[in-house]
Amino acid sequence: MLIAPSILSADFANLERDLHRIAGADWAHVDVMDYHFVPNLTLGLPVVEALQRVSPIPLDCHLMIDDPDRWAPAYAEAGAESVTFHIEATADPRKLVKDLHAAGSKACMALKPGTAFAPYEELLDVVDMVLVMTVEPGFGGQSFMADQMPKVREVREAINRRGGQIRIEVDGGVSASTIEQCAEAGADVFVAGSAVYGADNAAASIDQLRDLATACAGHA
Repeated sequence: MLIAPSILSADFANLERDLHRIAGADWAHVDVMDYHFVPNLTLGLPVVEALQRVSPIPLDCHLMIDDPDRWAPAYAEAGAESVTFHIEATADPRKLVKDLHAAGSKACMALKPGTAFAPYEELLDVVDMVLVMTVEPGFGGQSFMADQMPKVREVREAINRRGGQIRIEVDGGVSASTIEQCAEAGADVFVAGSAVYGADNAAASIDQLRDLATACAGHA
């Protein structure tokens, strides 16, 4: 069970400090938005390169951008542990996965809430992770969409049928009150923004989330 706090909820004037606040997490989730694929603008490659130099934990870059076929490999080259592209924006996902692997990162495909998984199941042959969005991408602090749990189960069942070692990540509204639903459905990577950075003790919040997910998965 991996916890990946989203620095979208961090203080952008103190990103290095806020990365060290989550040093006990597994990954730092970095939301890259271009104001085209989603109606928000956050940060880009130069900031990711700077974060990579100072982060105590690996970077999990979630690219909510147009034309990831062109831009995504650079994030892998910058040292990201995992690079996520949106299947809705990708022209040739198999080639992109190959390019990301060649650049040294894991490759993940993301699905917006309205995007069905079934048409892309065959990509389980090449990707390392599937990100199921549990909010509409673009802004932090949104309410968790429990109606995405059947999609998480569908992805987990497909992975189990194929016998792969592919992770399932959930992103959006993940907190102590929702993470058990996600773990029970089959997720094993959890992006939490305000639930961690809005807590008085970020480290304790990370530990709580991991314990809840682990206990739920063990019971399931």
